[in-house]
Amino acid sequence: MRGALRAGVNVLKKEAEAHVPVKTGALRKSMRISFARKSQRYGWLRAHLKAGNKEAWYAHLIEYGTASYYSGTGKTVGGPYDIRASKGKSLFFAGIFSQVITHPGIRPQPFMRPALDKAAAPALDAVAHYIRNRLPKELAKHGAA
Repeated sequence: MRGALRAGVNVLKKEAEAHVPVKTGALRKSMRISFARKSQRYGWLRAHLKAGNKEAWYAHLIEYGTASYYSGTGKTVGGPYDIRASKGKSLFFAGIFSQVITHPGIRPQPFMRPALDKAAAPALDAVAHYIRNRLPKELAKHGAA
């Protein structure tokens, strides 16, 4: 079952890699598949498609965007927000010292959600195909025909 699940998640991973915005390629390289080590229930198996690592720590910021472009609630929605220096300190950005820097926010560039929307059915087909090919081999190995 782990192989079948990996076959399905690989389809999702390829689709997500096709949608990820590329500037340096670090975010695309950070995408990986992992399996839950301990299951909460006997017989359960879970796979996770993850994006981000120490080098590409910003995956969630690319996927969801930041405050100004966020469509939820709050005082910073729809406009730029201010980044203020700590008390008694100043910020240094683009060669300028300042107490306040106005940030316009980051536009969301989703890559995981569109991948799931587009590749959910092909991923299930990959799981079914893997099981159809593997099950007769496993049955033959254990003497059941």
